[in-house]
Amino acid sequence: MNKFHSVYTFFLFIIFGLSPDFATLKASLVKDATEKGKLGEIIKNLASSDTQVVTKAISDLSKTGDPRLEKFFELYRQGSVYNWPSAEGEVRIVVNEETIMDDDFNEFAPLLVPLTGEPFMVEGKQAKPDLLDLEDISPSRKIRSLVNSSKFLIRLFSPDYETRISGVKKCGDPPFMADAMSSLEDISNDAEEDDKIRWTANESMALIEFGQKSEDFEGLKGRLDALEKLSALNSLRALARIDGFEKEIEALESSEKINANQSASLFKSISKVKKRIEGHKSSVELAGNLFRGVSYGSVLILIALGLAITFGLMGVINMAHGELVMIGAYATYEVQMYFGHSPENSVNEYYFFALPVAFLASAIVGLLMEKFVVRHLYNRPLESLLATWGVSLLLIQLVRLRYGDNIGVNAPTWARGGYEISQDVVLPFARLYLLALSAACVGFIYFIIRKTRKGMLIRATMQNRDMASSLGVRTRNVDRFTFALGSGIAGVAGYGWTIVGGVTPDMGTKLFIVDSFLVVVAGGVGELAGVLCSGLGIGVITKLIEPLEFGGFTVGPVWGKVILLALIVAFIQYKPAGLFAPKGRVGDKK
Repeated sequence: MNKFHSVYTFFLFIIFGLSPDFATLKASLVKDATEKGKLGEIIKNLASSDTQVVTKAISDLSKTGDPRLEKFFELYRQGSVYNWPSAEGEVRIVVNEETIMDDDFNEFAPLLVPLTGEPFMVEGKQAKPDLLDLEDISPSRKIRSLVNSSKFLIRLFSPDYETRISGVKKCGDPPFMADAMSSLEDISNDAEEDDKIRWTANESMALIEFGQKSEDFEGLKGRLDALEKLSALNSLRALARIDGFEKEIEALESSEKINANQSASLFKSISKVKKRIEGHKSSVELAGNLFRGVSYGSVLILIALGLAITFGLMGVINMAHGELVMIGAYATYEVQMYFGHSPENSVNEYYFFALPVAFLASAIVGLLMEKFVVRHLYNRPLESLLATWGVSLLLIQLVRLRYGDNIGVNAPTWARGGYEISQDVVLPFARLYLLALSAACVGFIYFIIRKTRKGMLIRATMQNRDMASSLGVRTRNVDRFTFALGSGIAGVAGYGWTIVGGVTPDMGTKLFIVDSFLVVVAGGVGELAGVLCSGLGIGVITKLIEPLEFGGFTVGPVWGKVILLALIVAFIQYKPAGLFAPKGRVGDKK
């Protein structure tokens, strides 16, 4: 807790009428000041002529976890840190990166404060002593190596979780940081530490042991023991390094440093380890593909919901439906620009404001499309297909003229990262949000269609327009509302896609329109339950097919679409009405 946080807490107590613990607040402020003073005292030890004192100072500084020390250590390693003794001989550690020279060729050093990089002030001015007045405390070669390692060791003690776990992981990557072994062991034995960080610490320690070079059989056995530890941890990071280990064994056998029997025993043990880790990798990949399939299916559901309304209930083949998705994505981009959200300036609130904006933008475009084009083409599927295809080309070109071929929508910070449900199986927050968004939209459409008066009028009009009209239903208003609703839901799909995929003018045509029609047809034209089931099914099947390999041939996205289309054609031959029998105008024609 820093001083400002403590003062802020104090004012919160006052604002909410609580009774502050003045003793606690005072102790917090004293503690902050003490820690800052302690850090400064440790830094002063770098000026010592005793190597052990300097080594301990570097170690103590690393354990503070202060991120400012990374830059300071780099300056110290480069020889830009000096001691500028006071008149009383007191040690003053300062930084000088560049010197300046006067007309008499005297060299002066503008000084900086070590951790903050601010000017070192003396009597209200930045101190610029003669360079000769500074005492050089540049580290020796051995100390430089320790300082270089300490730049990364700082992260092991950082209060920030992501920084700490990345530091623990970095220790096990080449070049391996053997100096971190004791710190990693302390972390792994700390019962109060996060389980994931403790597991990563154990993995990094085993990787460091496995990464040591060896020239004899005993050394190779030691590395094999480390590899078996990694196997017990199901370490995927170890799998990529096994091939290199096998090549080293082959090279040592060729140079007769180990014999054939020793080599065979090592390869046998390695094979068991490799098989176990590969089995874990396959399980992780399967779980990942299943989740990606479900999340992709949620996007298809969002897109197909609108299409099910316009195509299923109204009998209109809207080839511009993908462009309504694109409109929602670009509306999200405009909201982002209005709020000024960027990686450097996070304004996460923009994404929630973008939801109704994306819905309304696509709904208005859909309403205009219905007024000027679609309403003249009801019950004329071929003409509606050609006309809306022309509208889609027009919308693509208009957006391309305005925005170019590609834009970047920056996801809100909460959408980064993921939730690890089991080892190496991480569910991205962005895709979890898409699942929730899809579920909310399904619930919203169900409520509108089944639980409201407007929904009753929609169902009545689509089942028997003449009868509904004779009973006083304004069918033109129903048509407008229905098409606008379907278009708005398409815009929500584009809004959701922005946090997981790219945004381009032709994204609707290239990525979504064919798959969304397949969802509607396979599920049953006009059926909400059919959209839900077929959307998830097509999403999962797509992501399971794409990574399949046959010999040296990988299916991939293109052939995956071909296989998916063949499967759906075969399914339609077996069940022409789809999973659920259609209702509405299309159903009446059957």
